[in-house]
Order: sequence, then structure tokens, then C-alpha cells
Amino acid sequence: MADVQDPIRLNRSSVQAAHELIKKHIHKTPVLTSKTLSDLASTPQLREALIGTTFEGQRPARPTIKFFFKCENYQRIGAFKSRGAFHALARLSKEELSRGVVTHSSGNHAQALALAARTYGIQAHIVMPTISTPSKIAATQGYGAEVVFSGSTSQEREAVVEDVISRTGAVLVPPYDHPNILLGQGTMALELEEQVDSLVSEEPSLSVHSGKNKHTIGEVEGTSEPQTKEGLPKRPPGHLDAVITPLGGGGMLSGVATALNGTGTLVFGAEPSYEGADDGRRGLAANKRITSVKTLTIADGLRTPVGELTWTVISDKSKVRGVFAVSEQQILKAMKLVLERMKVFVEPSAVVGLAVCLYDEEFRHLVEREGGAEGWNIGVVLSGGNTTVEAITKLFEAEEDKGERAEGKLGSRGERVAENVAG
Repeated sequence: MADVQDPIRLNRSSVQAAHELIKKHIHKTPVLTSKTLSDLASTPQLREALIGTTFEGQRPARPTIKFFFKCENYQRIGAFKSRGAFHALARLSKEELSRGVVTHSSGNHAQALALAARTYGIQAHIVMPTISTPSKIAATQGYGAEVVFSGSTSQEREAVVEDVISRTGAVLVPPYDHPNILLGQGTMALELEEQVDSLVSEEPSLSVHSGKNKHTIGEVEGTSEPQTKEGLPKRPPGHLDAVITPLGGGGMLSGVATALNGTGTLVFGAEPSYEGADDGRRGLAANKRITSVKTLTIADGLRTPVGELTWTVISDKSKVRGVFAVSEQQILKAMKLVLERMKVFVEPSAVVGLAVCLYDEEFRHLVEREGGAEGWNIGVVLSGGNTTVEAITKLFEAEEDKGERAEGKLGSRGERVAENVAG
């Protein structure tokens, strides 16, 4: 595959080219709205909710927000990862395809690459740790991949991958840290832009930038451009002010940021804060990429550090405005809202962006300050839905009785092990 250090490829036109290559293989997933959740996000948090935070005793933020949810849980294999996997294979030569592909993942990338390989009629070798859940192993095998087991550490996984490559000549397709993966994931942003514009053209009230918005009072001096009462330029009705995505290895966030760079849409990342899972946020604060994460956050799809290539995008303020983190309880609250109010089946990792919009007071103050009374249209990526009713039930039972965390994995001797496997 292409050199991971090739910077010329990382631009909007490259994402557009990727979309042309893969759109016949992927679903154009729906964009949903929710008046209930938009109204909730536009309601100040209770002061009691801010006790123990840096905002304790301060006036709660009063942002105006309207949500547009990009539902990648309806993507093939149940998650956004199909986009990157299909684009990675589309860029391989015939000779490379003939050798087959290999990756290490116990998550959605494993299934995505297995599906893409089956579509191309080639062999996929998926290195999975022995502690992987049986359902994930079965799903990957169900797409025709050869599953090769390894230990759970990165060193053990990489050693098995090298063995597979030496044995088969297979081409490595990383879960996230490669230009072709990044560009493939970014295609969701192109669809989101188009879909929001279409939805708002049919129903202007879905947007904070409605043509009849009461906050438009005049024009910016020296131009014919309308302005809000705060003196901010008024946006077209279908304009997305911001998009927020989950952040694990960074393929999705950096891809979306690449696709939207220069469009006027701000891009944000969202992480769990539990046990240091917020390596992206902490790395930005320290101005240095954090290379190791070990956490049992319920957002198990985000239990991996930001990659080397994806960090170059995420740490660029002109592309990613900021990264925010939320607690386990906030993730569960957001997940419950999506399940019960939107009737959409999602995994915990999918809702961290929504949780930030609802509960992170720093982010909410930013929206109030920069969006003014008119507010922001925010695209929220629901990244996947690969979980089970049984797993969800255990999560909420654990929350209710404060019992043992449901998402820890059992090692061979019965000990709790963090399943920190990329993708």
C-alpha cells in the first residue's frame, strides 16, 4: 500500500476520489434528526450536574443546537469501517490483491476487511487475540476470513502478523493508520454534507439557520451578507457548523477532518475519559502523541491510541478544532437516549460525540459563544451498532447496581484483561 507519510494525498479531492471508488460497495447511510435531543441539548444543564467540575458555581451554558445524526450503524458490517477497508483494497494492484490481505483486529475492522476481501474474491487473514468475544470471531469467519489467534499485546499481535506475511505474502491493511483507510472513512462527511443540505431544503425548520430566523437583523457592514444580532455572518440554511466523531485510532476523525477542511465546518473529536482512554485530548494538551492506552472503558471500540499518521491531522488546529472527553455515566445516558428516543440501535462507542454535546460544559460554552443566539447545526456520527441486547442489558444493570464492569474480558486464568485491540 501507499507510503503512510505521503502528505499530498490527504485533501478533500482525494476523499472525493475515494468515494467514487467505493460507493458501489457501501451503503449511503441515513441522516436522522431528533427534535427531542436537539431541544435537550439546547436546554442548560442543572447546576447540580456541574458540581465537582471546573464549572461548579458558574452559569450553565445555553447553546442552541440542532442535530443531524449520520447513522453508520446501518453501514455494511454494522459500522463505518467498511468504507476504509473497501478503499484500501480498491487501491491495491492486481498483483497485490492476488497475495491476499492481513490485519490485526478484534473489532469492526476485522469484519470490514473480511467482507471487502470476499467481495474482491481474495483471501483475508485476520489476527485476533484469544480473548476476543466468540461473536466477533464467528462474524469474521462468516465473511470467509482465516482467523489466526494471538496474544493480546501489540507485540504479540504484530509478531503473528509478520508470520502470516512471511508464510503467505499477504499485504498488510492497518485498521486506521494509513492514508487509504483515512480517506475511505472521510467519505461519510461528503454524504453528510449533501444529505443535510437536502433535508433542510425540504424542511427549513430543521436548521438553526432558517431563512426566517428571528435573530437575523441586518447586514455585515460593507457587504450584502446578512448577520445575526451578535454580528456573526449568517450561514446558509443547509450549512453544517460542526461535525463531531468518536476518536479511537483516529482514522474516522482525521478522514472527516480532511474531507471538511476549508468548507467552514468545524470538526471535533470525542473520547471516553475512563482510565486514560482520552489519549487524544491529553496528547493535544501536552503537544505530544500518547502511544499507549490501557483501559476498560465501555466504549470498547475506542480502546486504542491515536495513530502516528492520524495524529498529524488531529493535532493540526486548522483541521481539528478540539477533542473532548466524557465519563462512562455520560456515555450510558447518551446511549439510553438514542435507544429510547430515536429507536436506533448503537454501541457505546457510537454515542460519545452526542454525550459531549449534551454534557461537556466546555464544549457547550464554546457553541454558545461562537454560535450566538442563532446557534449551530451539528453533525453527530453514530459510528456503529455492533453489540447485543445481552451486552447492553449488562451495561445498564452494572450501572444500576454499581456492580462489576460488564465490558472487561476474562483472561485464561480468570483475570480481568483490557482488550485494547485496534479497530
